[in-house]
Amino acid sequence: MSKLGNTLGAVIVTGGSRGIGAAIARLAAARGYAVVVNYAHDENAAQTVVAQLTEVGGQAVAIRADMASEADIVALFAQTEAALGPLYGLVNNVGISGGFSRVADLSAATLAEVLAVNVAGPFLCAREAVRRLSTALGGRGGAIVNISSLAGRRGGAGEWVHYAVSKGALDTFTVGLAREVAAEGIRVNAVAPGVIATGFHAASGAPDRLVRMVPGIPMGRVGTPEEVAAAVLWLLSPEASYVTGATIDAGGGR
Repeated sequence: MSKLGNTLGAVIVTGGSRGIGAAIARLAAARGYAVVVNYAHDENAAQTVVAQLTEVGGQAVAIRADMASEADIVALFAQTEAALGPLYGLVNNVGISGGFSRVADLSAATLAEVLAVNVAGPFLCAREAVRRLSTALGGRGGAIVNISSLAGRRGGAGEWVHYAVSKGALDTFTVGLAREVAAEGIRVNAVAPGVIATGFHAASGAPDRLVRMVPGIPMGRVGTPEEVAAAVLWLLSPEASYVTGATIDAGGGR
């Protein structure tokens, strides 16, 4: 198949090898986008997602890039263009929690890592996307969707204030960038998930957290990655053509 083939354009999903990212990648391919499944360490997981997409007729590639590395991020975008042609969209999905910790017990190294991956990484990815999408720079326009978290507004007290701070920064970045590039054909929005049924909580050190959080969710259940993906794909689509600088909560009313 030629670059872009019959697809709507290339979309990069950072952290697309598992959880919410993999659900976004699957739905993006189903909707007709060529998909880059980005990963940092687990190539097998990324290739599994790619195989799922190509088996049903989608166009997808897996590209390694550490979101804490500017050089990796620059290479990710260059490799995307080489493999799939011009970029249409970016989903800044990748994020780490830094584990559960009170502020008094947090190390400087953990804080630096969380901010590097969750704030600097999306910022630099968006920079590379804008350089390619902006109509002021010769691009065709496009869309950026940041995956935030309800923690950015709730604060994460007693668990992960460091993670919440990184997502609060991403919320500010979403609004600022949206206004900066609104006249250049680029829409920038965010989705803020609440408690979602992925391995994120177990990997952060609290495998029982999903069950513990249910009583505080008005809808009485945790969400699914597919429910978050549906919101992301709407924001990427022309159906959201007059929406920019917005954040959609996907938290069951929490």
